[in-house]
Amino acid sequence: MAFGRHGGGSAALCALLVMAVRASAAADPGAQIEIRGFQFVPATVEVRAGATVTWVNDDEEIHSIVASSFNSPGLDVAQHFSIRFESPGTYEYRCALHPQMKGTVVVR
Repeated sequence: MAFGRHGGGSAALCALLVMAVRASAAADPGAQIEIRGFQFVPATVEVRAGATVTWVNDDEEIHSIVASSFNSPGLDVAQHFSIRFESPGTYEYRCALHPQMKGTVVVR
């Protein structure tokens, strides 16, 4: 009888653990893009709507992130810029100071 009584509690605990795992899998941690060697690395990232993307300047030059819907200030060494993407779509961006540097954020 003691086994049956504890078994019900174990089932409830198991159900809670399954819900917690599902919730953490559903949360999108976002993405980080490094700026180095006059490139955005990776050049393309894919995130879910509501995720935050962060650019980190690991280069020795000042860079910026410019798109039709957002702009960063100039980022010096080790500075970062973040933006939360609420709407699905494809967002192309570039560095205003070095237009050959291009990247894309795809939001699902």
